[in-house]
Amino acid sequence: MANTCILTDSTAQFPVPAFPGRQLVNIVSLRMDPLDGKPATQVRANDLAPSIPADFNTRVSAPSVEEFESLYRQLSAHYSGIVVIVHAQALTRTCQHALEAAKAMEGVAEIEVIDTQTIATGLGLVVQAASAAAEQGQSVTEISELVRSLLPRLYSLFCIPGLSYLRHNGMLGHAQAVVGEHLKMLPLYVLEAGEMTHTQKARNLRHLVDLLHEFVTEFETLDHLALIQGVPPFETETRSLRERLAMDFETLNISEHTISPELALMIGPHSLGIFLLQSEE
Repeated sequence: MANTCILTDSTAQFPVPAFPGRQLVNIVSLRMDPLDGKPATQVRANDLAPSIPADFNTRVSAPSVEEFESLYRQLSAHYSGIVVIVHAQALTRTCQHALEAAKAMEGVAEIEVIDTQTIATGLGLVVQAASAAAEQGQSVTEISELVRSLLPRLYSLFCIPGLSYLRHNGMLGHAQAVVGEHLKMLPLYVLEAGEMTHTQKARNLRHLVDLLHEFVTEFETLDHLALIQGVPPFETETRSLRERLAMDFETLNISEHTISPELALMIGPHSLGIFLLQSEE
């Protein structure tokens, strides 16, 4: 019987729906404000407009410290150890709240909190590896070491046309967002050290495919590539990218996912993301 469980947050998206140790994974939901009278639990990415005004007030925020404490108590009744694996702390205060709750629970259970500095399928890939280790009976320390060894091999790139969402979440200035959306720019951002950092911009959709292809082929070997499709999806572009990658990599696991409501509120619903897990040397 496993003595350690995994706790992650609702931004995680799993490349494999049924994976080893799935029964050991518990999920804490981020908080979302109602949207146009629709309760948070019913909000979907396609409910969000491509661009939002300055007075838009729907936000996504971290679970409270009290919510984490309550979950820790529930889980500690069944497990001696809890490995908490959450998205980049630069995006919400989820990691900070998890750490504060863990400090309050010292002596009740062994709790390790890890900021993965990623999100979505990047987070999901890490959780899948951790849950498999937990199912094998590995300790909190062993699972934590495994997770931390994976993080330097995770890379991500986003095309974010909806710059007003970055402005809404304090990641971009108002003037930059207004001008960028007016010019219909296709800016590219990397999620680096847990923060969205602008790297370059595509001239058009064909150039976007070129840049995405260039990003992926910088790596000789990959364990997995995950695509996060916005709403509406970049169907033609991702199909072209898949075809080109098939010629570069004989065997490459590729999964495709629709952007989650939480991530859509952070970076905009019509965004495209790529997550890569580089093979271990």
